[in-house]
Amino acid sequence: MCITTEEELAGMQAAGKIARLVLEAMRAAVRPGISTRELDEIGARVMTEHDAQSAPKLVYGFPGYSCISVNNEVVHGIPGDRVLVAGDLVKLDVTIEKGGFMADTAVTVGVADIAEDGARLLACAVRAFEHAMLVARAGFRVMEIGRAVEREARRDGFSVVRELCGHGIGRTIHELPEVPNYLDTRASSVLHVGLVITVEPILAAGDGKSLPGSDG
Repeated sequence: MCITTEEELAGMQAAGKIARLVLEAMRAAVRPGISTRELDEIGARVMTEHDAQSAPKLVYGFPGYSCISVNNEVVHGIPGDRVLVAGDLVKLDVTIEKGGFMADTAVTVGVADIAEDGARLLACAVRAFEHAMLVARAGFRVMEIGRAVEREARRDGFSVVRELCGHGIGRTIHELPEVPNYLDTRASSVLHVGLVITVEPILAAGDGKSLPGSDG
């Protein structure tokens, strides 16, 4: 989306604040013994409290309110009966709709004490995001975001999941431009004032290849 009016700016800011509240409520509840469905219900209650709705449900008919993915599940995990245990890495991916605007935010959380490799992966993803944000600015090309993410991943011996990327957002979940997490010279468009995008470093141990799950 390209914001051109004060009304659009206010709408996107309002949606973003609610998405953050949902994410933080879910994050605070992560602990051994809680199920992914229970986490999803916590997020749903915060959405309802703020008169917002689940964007994945609205746009794609997703069976949960938010995507919750554990360990080798990369993204788009469906909440259910799975119970978190110490050592898990759980990804909370929240996208909400409020007043015709959508906002998307996510975080990876370690459950209790996590293994050293998991902690390194989590820290690398955070660092990749921070470096990417230095070039996620007007005047830089989209490809510079991917260059920054890939550089940090390789530096720590991790891989980028190339099939998945950031994207534009605003009136719906996935808008142009696509924002790859690796240096892709085809992503040559220049970022400009008013453009709204997501920056989503998605990293993995191993080769970073992904396959659809049995639930689709």
